[in-house]
Amino acid sequence: MSQMETNQNTKGIFFIMTGMAFFSIQDSLIKYIYEDVALFELYFGRTLIQSIILLSFVLLTKKTIVLKTHYPILTLVRVVCFFFGFSFFYISLTFMTLAMTSALFFSCPFFMSMFAKFFLKEKIGIRRWSAILIGFIGVLIVLNPTLEEFNFFKLAPVACALCYATSMTITKYTSDKDNIYTQMTWLYIFAIFASIIIFLVSGDGKFNNFSDSTMQFIFREWFTNPAGAWPYVLIMGIVASISFFCVFSAYSIASPSIVSLFEYSYIVWAMLAGYILFETVPVPRTFVGAAIIIGAGFYIYFREKVRGQMIATDTPNR
Repeated sequence: MSQMETNQNTKGIFFIMTGMAFFSIQDSLIKYIYEDVALFELYFGRTLIQSIILLSFVLLTKKTIVLKTHYPILTLVRVVCFFFGFSFFYISLTFMTLAMTSALFFSCPFFMSMFAKFFLKEKIGIRRWSAILIGFIGVLIVLNPTLEEFNFFKLAPVACALCYATSMTITKYTSDKDNIYTQMTWLYIFAIFASIIIFLVSGDGKFNNFSDSTMQFIFREWFTNPAGAWPYVLIMGIVASISFFCVFSAYSIASPSIVSLFEYSYIVWAMLAGYILFETVPVPRTFVGAAIIIGAGFYIYFREKVRGQMIATDTPNR
């Protein structure tokens, strides 16, 4: 490896870790304000701000966004999975620590490897299947399920990982004809459109008959505290855009085979944010489960590299 490549990879690592740090800030803000805002109000505001920033970037750089997609059905499935996947993730932040939520989210490479087998016809050997199984054991350790206390809401980050894996597998499949700007634009269009539909149906809070804070977050009336919530929503949109820029820059200037491994730094940032902002310290099983999930993810990555397959470690696109 030349000195120039080493320098570029160092810059890439800096950008990806910075991007993951900003993602942890965004998720911390959601956890901080969820009692003052409705779930899809938050989603709408964040996406609207990101859309404005993306459009400004496209206009300034004189790039072209082509709205026509060559895969309309798959694009619809992709954006639906992405929208509801991260809705599950935001819901989980209302009752889980940042560390636990982030550890469970990183089960997505296991799902992506399985989808690559069944939908993209990739070959997966016994060693990768073993890594997937071990990874899910790590998920169970983090969840610590018991028949007496188990709450299906605890599966929300895993549901997010499943939806995200579906979305990214489709992204991989359709990227031969639909570029990143087309794919991102449709994500934003659908998120804004779906949020508006949800507002028209339930934005007045008529379904909010719950005392549970998580259920209130889902069904709360929109715009009940705009002065208190929307400054944070604005910051979230800006922070998320910075995160996208950092991730995109990292993969543009450095080797994806190196950069992708540092995506797991998000778990560390989430633990730090949880401790600094909410004074939460992960329980030992979260550390153990997270270590198993990361280890299994690393192994899957290296097996993909050996086989020349890069499915389960594609760039996050939140």
